[in-house]
Amino acid sequence: MPRILFVGQEPETVDFSDPALPPGFSAEKIHAGIAVAMRQMTEHGWQADLCLVRPDDTAAPAVERQLADKHYDGVVIGGGIRLPPKSLLLFEAVINAVHRAAPGAFIAFNTRPEDSADAAARWLKGDWRAGAGRGAGPKPRAP
Repeated sequence: MPRILFVGQEPETVDFSDPALPPGFSAEKIHAGIAVAMRQMTEHGWQADLCLVRPDDTAAPAVERQLADKHYDGVVIGGGIRLPPKSLLLFEAVINAVHRAAPGAFIAFNTRPEDSADAAARWLKGDWRAGAGRGAGPKPRAP
């Protein structure tokens, strides 16, 4: 059974005044979306864990601790970490933490919490457009 780690920013630490975020977003809406995502992953038959991080120097160590605890087939990183330009350093820290702690895991990105299962499915099923095998990711181009 595949195990997926969903990494997101603690909703209570999000700056909802940031124009890069969709209007009307709130901590409550993010929590509701996370609940939907976790339920969808379970319905797919996957084991899903959640790692919510703060936008500070504790984020990367928190991700590394979570990844060290179990074997993960993949990591879905939330749009709240990836999309706002002011979160670039947080995004890089999370990516590098995943790379160090789980180099064999695929990395996928959602656009909102509710499409996290779809993001993982692209890589677990090999459904992405280039047609690579299960979890293999894109095939490199010949030089």
